[in-house]
Amino acid sequence: MFLIGQYDSPFVRRVAIALRLYGLGFEHRPWSTFGDADKIAPYNPLRRVPTLVLDDGEALIESTIILDYLDELVGEAKAMLPRGGAERRKHLRICALASGLGDKAVSLLYERVLRKEQLALWVERCQAQIADVLGVLETERTKVTTPYWLGDRIGHADIAVACVVRFTREAHPQLFDGARYPALAAHADRCEALAPFKEIVQPLAPPKG
Repeated sequence: MFLIGQYDSPFVRRVAIALRLYGLGFEHRPWSTFGDADKIAPYNPLRRVPTLVLDDGEALIESTIILDYLDELVGEAKAMLPRGGAERRKHLRICALASGLGDKAVSLLYERVLRKEQLALWVERCQAQIADVLGVLETERTKVTTPYWLGDRIGHADIAVACVVRFTREAHPQLFDGARYPALAAHADRCEALAPFKEIVQPLAPPKG
């Protein structure tokens, strides 16, 4: 199978890191949604990443769907998300907040680099959403006394948060102050010290307008 997308995307990166942590082999095709949209289209008509193409040709789109498939593939004992109950909902909520943060951080970046005249109302809204989500994630992470949200074992929530924190730090350094979000900063640094995070990384290379 092969994974489409560049690793400066927090969504592509979280999928690739999960694949590596699960010990699943894959090829990487670092196609850009801007420069390589025509290459992506046959696999994903939305021309979005990540897209994971399985050995039989089936293409999975959206990180949540891809990760759900990977969890099923490796089995419940190894999966990085509980299969049901309150714990599953708790961690899905963290994943959803992280994904929403990533969406807003990407949107704000595109607003800056692709529009000659930024729409102030949209910029302010995105900045407020980013700040609010960071505040909630900081509060939630402060409550956790274990190394990871799932305990001593890393899970999808941990990966998602670490990937979007890195992206936000690089894309909008003025919006992420480690002194203001110490629990999130420490969490991200702990994850970034792991071998798969060091291997699967790419400096931010935004499109040019």
